[in-house]
Amino acid sequence: MTEEHDTICIVDNGGQFAHLIASRIRDHLKVKTVIMDPQTDANEILGALGIILSGGPDSIHEEGAVKLNPDIMEIEAPILGLCYGMHQIAVHYGGNVSRSDLKEYGYARLGSEDDPIFEGIPQNDRVWMSHGDKVTELPVGFSTIGRTDNCPISAMSDPARRRWGFQFHPEVEDTAHGMEMLGNFVLKICGARPTWRTGDIISEIVDRIKEEAGSRKVLTLVSGGVDSSVVAALLNRALPPEQLRFIHIDTGLMRHDESRMVEAALREQGLENLKVINSKEAYFDALDGLVDPEEKRKVIGRLFVEIVNREAVFARDSDWVLAQGTLYPDTIESGGTRNADIIKTHHNRVDLIMEMIDEGRVIEPVRELYKAEVRQVGELLGLPPEMVHRHPFPGPGLGIRALCQDESVIEADLKGIGSIQRDVEMAIRRDVWASERLSALVLPIRSVGVKGDARSYEHPVAMWCLSDFEWGDLKTFATRLVNGTRGINRCIIILHPETFRTPVPVPRYLTEKRVDLLREADRIVMEGLVNHDLYDRVWQCPTVLVPLSFGRGELIVIRPVWSSRAMTAEVAELPDEFYTDVMHGLLSLTGIESVAVDVTSKPPGTIEWE
Repeated sequence: MTEEHDTICIVDNGGQFAHLIASRIRDHLKVKTVIMDPQTDANEILGALGIILSGGPDSIHEEGAVKLNPDIMEIEAPILGLCYGMHQIAVHYGGNVSRSDLKEYGYARLGSEDDPIFEGIPQNDRVWMSHGDKVTELPVGFSTIGRTDNCPISAMSDPARRRWGFQFHPEVEDTAHGMEMLGNFVLKICGARPTWRTGDIISEIVDRIKEEAGSRKVLTLVSGGVDSSVVAALLNRALPPEQLRFIHIDTGLMRHDESRMVEAALREQGLENLKVINSKEAYFDALDGLVDPEEKRKVIGRLFVEIVNREAVFARDSDWVLAQGTLYPDTIESGGTRNADIIKTHHNRVDLIMEMIDEGRVIEPVRELYKAEVRQVGELLGLPPEMVHRHPFPGPGLGIRALCQDESVIEADLKGIGSIQRDVEMAIRRDVWASERLSALVLPIRSVGVKGDARSYEHPVAMWCLSDFEWGDLKTFATRLVNGTRGINRCIIILHPETFRTPVPVPRYLTEKRVDLLREADRIVMEGLVNHDLYDRVWQCPTVLVPLSFGRGELIVIRPVWSSRAMTAEVAELPDEFYTDVMHGLLSLTGIESVAVDVTSKPPGTIEWE
């Protein structure tokens, strides 16, 4: 631990949030942070001004759940526990944590008591929940300082011991005054000093690149997105051109005309030693017949590595390493930290990459950063705004936006769907707002989601309104429906209810013809965002092709979200004129027969469907 006594220690309980907490504290409060394992020797943390225990995917009473070194609780510095961290504090001091009757994923309203950590925070404040357990009995000495409708002990404190706990997540943007709460803890209660500067991160990364690369040649895959472009610029700053090679692979899974535009943009930035490789045929051959989303991701990632190995001949007899634009969310969602659950395997975390990492043959300069921080670095490096603020596009490209299934998957998806449908219908009847205007159908297909930092693979619900509605009301109901109904993790709204018919699941694979259809649909949506002056108002807008047949074609789902770090995401409310314009364009495509909008926040629905 630093001797400067100006550092906040974040204890990583797994899941998504430790690095997010650290990132937000650095960005907004300008305070240095360090991340530690829960079993760290307490002596290594003694220099910290304060300690934050992060959330995590475990239930605290389960066998194999993350355990905290109890000596950490005896440190005199202030401690704030968030979600699972709150449970650790409660159990350590003799309280009780139980399974919640109603799991919560999404917004809640917090009623707070007078406490230093809530100084300046308004009543009925919006907070973000993601939990299945909750504190049901306070330890001696603690008092309740915050409550929501479904969680009577949403915040607790013991001023004498200087211990606090939040069931909600103040570190996500979705908690309206979360940074003020963290500021009260970090700056006022802990007394930390704002000594961290954003520019420090570039010099730290450049020094680390020089150390990790040494004299070895470095081969880098560049997609043209902000992550790989920033990595390329950092490598150019750290190493001489003769040590570097850059490759852009056209997989056939790119957006309309994307590879040409990417090559032009990279060459305009003066990127030397850039090679563009057309591998469409290899990718479609490798993906032929695959339906499982995890297997598709892994095959795409493995093929990247095989191409890299073939191109590494430039190094001849010298040693070489692969540089990647891996972000922290990629690592977390791939189960890449000790206590994290696998949500979805990113292409830069497949088995061959992991073997290379274990061998010390991969460098990942921005691996501890989030998208927002990478964009800040890109701006400081002087990259053009259109590259820095480009919508995120996944490495597997359209390959994970065209859902696939065969007869065995269809048969499995149809099992048990009737009981889920009954639960959904009952939930709608019991809801005053929904019962007056909504109908819904559980779809016989599944998508990936995240609940309580753990992976879910469950059904979406298609809803349609028979009267006018407000997007905000619809999003709120979607959160209530998913939280209170088993077996679902996503809600979509059909844009043309008057012509909507019950869909039939059909076998579909990742063929070149089907990807071409999705590419054209994606082009229509992207051009619609630009034409309606919405592109910069939306953080990301995947277009998803879903293999449900209505007689002549499949379902297209538009997924507009607002986020900054991808750990959480809120549905972006767009004007009806945009949807009307885009819907007409999509329905004009041969092979598309229905259009919907995904209105699910993250959690419980991941941004991508696979």
